[in-house]
Amino acid sequence: MAAPTSDVARYQRYQQVLEALLREREFSLSEIREACAAERPAFVTRVVRQLHQDGYLEPVNGAASAAYRWCRERDDFSGSHWLDTKIYGVRLSRTPVTERPRERLLAHGPAALRTAELLAILVRSGRPGESALQAGEKIANRYADSLEKLSAAGRGELGAVSAAVQTTAYCQIMAGVELGRRVAEAATEARERITHRLRSTEQAFAFCADHFDRLRDDGRQEELHVVTLNTQYEVISVHRVTVGLLDASVVHPREVFRPALQDAAKAILLVHNHPSGDPTPSRKDVEVTERLEEAARTLSIPLLDHIIVARDGMTSLREFQQGE
Repeated sequence: MAAPTSDVARYQRYQQVLEALLREREFSLSEIREACAAERPAFVTRVVRQLHQDGYLEPVNGAASAAYRWCRERDDFSGSHWLDTKIYGVRLSRTPVTERPRERLLAHGPAALRTAELLAILVRSGRPGESALQAGEKIANRYADSLEKLSAAGRGELGAVSAAVQTTAYCQIMAGVELGRRVAEAATEARERITHRLRSTEQAFAFCADHFDRLRDDGRQEELHVVTLNTQYEVISVHRVTVGLLDASVVHPREVFRPALQDAAKAILLVHNHPSGDPTPSRKDVEVTERLEEAARTLSIPLLDHIIVARDGMTSLREFQQGE
């Protein structure tokens, strides 16, 4: 029962300062503090700055001391609505239990929740005037037609969408997105160990289109992956061995063939991405492939092919070298 009493007291404090502000068209902080002598100066300053941040007040340039004026007609400003938003907002604690995201997840499972509700759980707590669910709604609306881009959103970008996304909320959202990606990737790998058999370039392309779609579309750095294959040329596992520019001086055969030896692979397939979007092999791509093919012959673990994936398509190094 303490919360409502506290809300009422805060409402009254805000209201007294707001009434003093509404009596003026232009004012200095010192004048408003004097008009609200019974209130702490720091609190008066906070109210003025919140109105400024919300776009209702603007600074007066050239004033001798900190001064503000209303930047829209005061008759168009609803003080009661602004106060309700600041003090009460739309809090999840005031929402019926059966409608709260976490309770709905426990009762019906995560698949039953809307994207906004899942985001609200990750945001966890809102800000004055904006609940976690409102923050989730804003983010969900912003990425409604491009949810895949959420993983690349920066802290400032999400903070601009919702003030509730501070450092902690941003980290929780990014962690949730990355964990979901890894779970989906692991599930895909488990299926592909049984269903994918790579005996041709077409089969390798089909596998890469399914398994490396994130790397193809969202990869910001070059990554080299080794796909290990059994005696039936079925996928055993996929290993990422390097991140960064692909260069023969950096890519050591030991790092590439270590997972092949660990998996007792019959053969391997190499896959790497071009963040530029162009799948055309570079001179360094060819040099790396030739060096690794030599190591493959020494170890008697055939290198079936080296596939480059990019937004504009895929290229087989084996076919590329044969066409030269």
